[in-house]
Amino acid sequence: MSFERIKEKLNILADAAKYDVSCSSSGSKRTNTNKGLGDSSGVGICHSYTEDGRCVSLLKILMTNYCIFDCAYCVTRKSNDIKRAAFKIQEVVDLTINFYRRNYIEGLFLSSGIFKSADYTMERLVAVAKKLRTEEHFNGYIHLKSIPGASDELMYKAGLYADRLSINIEIPTISGLKLLAPDKKHEDFIRPMAKVKNEIVQFKAERKIIKSTPKFAPAGQSTQMIIGATGESDKEIMYSATHYYKKYQMKRVYYSGYVPIADDERLPALGSQVPMLRENRLYQTDWLLRFYGFQVKELLNDRHPNLDIDVDPKLGWALRNLDFFPIDVNTADKAMLARVPGLGIQSVHKIVSARRFRKLSWEHLKKIGVALNRAKYFMVCDSARCEHRDLEASTIKGKILGNSVGKFRKEHSTQLKLFA
Repeated sequence: MSFERIKEKLNILADAAKYDVSCSSSGSKRTNTNKGLGDSSGVGICHSYTEDGRCVSLLKILMTNYCIFDCAYCVTRKSNDIKRAAFKIQEVVDLTINFYRRNYIEGLFLSSGIFKSADYTMERLVAVAKKLRTEEHFNGYIHLKSIPGASDELMYKAGLYADRLSINIEIPTISGLKLLAPDKKHEDFIRPMAKVKNEIVQFKAERKIIKSTPKFAPAGQSTQMIIGATGESDKEIMYSATHYYKKYQMKRVYYSGYVPIADDERLPALGSQVPMLRENRLYQTDWLLRFYGFQVKELLNDRHPNLDIDVDPKLGWALRNLDFFPIDVNTADKAMLARVPGLGIQSVHKIVSARRFRKLSWEHLKKIGVALNRAKYFMVCDSARCEHRDLEASTIKGKILGNSVGKFRKEHSTQLKLFA
């Protein structure tokens, strides 16, 4: 096949893959052996980013954009009038190796539209990974997108060759999936997830006994939800995400704002789009749940079903729970320190270590790197009592937002003058 045709396919299928954001590559450690190609290090692969902030690391392509399904939210749905293309198995292998040798990429993220059947499609994805590992001795990072409804046998094979597997749950709720993708079944997403989770657990247990046991999807599995295509609240989204973290041991849940692609009465109107800020707030909430000890019901509940857009979720929680504050930075435990707006986990560890030697003052906290423009409203230290103890939540919020705007203007004064 001519170079021009390969280039055309690459343009079509790389562009179609941009809607999938679940391509994080951290967590795998595949050592290069036998003079093979590539090395997937434990700290992950370098990423590049598009102008709108989406991660597009690795060689990120679809095997094909032909699809037997007609999901309303998907650009590759069968009823959409778009240019179609499909790679052969060897073409993907050759592209990956050639791009790697030219230092364009460090790995492969391979997804696909579903053509003929789930098993037929998944079999081709697995064949690419197998050829790369066994014939090309490629030790770089491979992320395969699992196909809903694929058999347990194929999921098992995929885990032997891929570093990470992911299957997009697509819509956060079962009712939303039925509305926008009536041809798909929720259980077709769940069964591959359960298979991968069980195999990871089993392989890890076997490796403790037999060191030569091969690795199975060493970077785990992830999933993605489309946000804003249906009317789920942030509360419903985060409860759904928490379910997948706990039951299927997900490494990551990704939140992708719906991009209007069709004039369909079931979907938001063309021209409307989920703001990037909502995505950001969901990721911040996800982080608080996984690393800061928060529960979903603390951040999102019937009284507050959606996240504040103007403040981050930790600050929003603190403003709604001022009776917990102020705390004493010299005596509070780690769990409570982590709930103070402006204190990250690293700052908490620094504070706990430093206060073993002396009581901390505002100056000490500044040197540690604490964002005092927020934290000062919620804690006291050795040098002063909390000056803001009796302020209303709305007043504190206004002061913090005012300080943030003022800081932004000060840091970007030159640029702002150019546009004045």
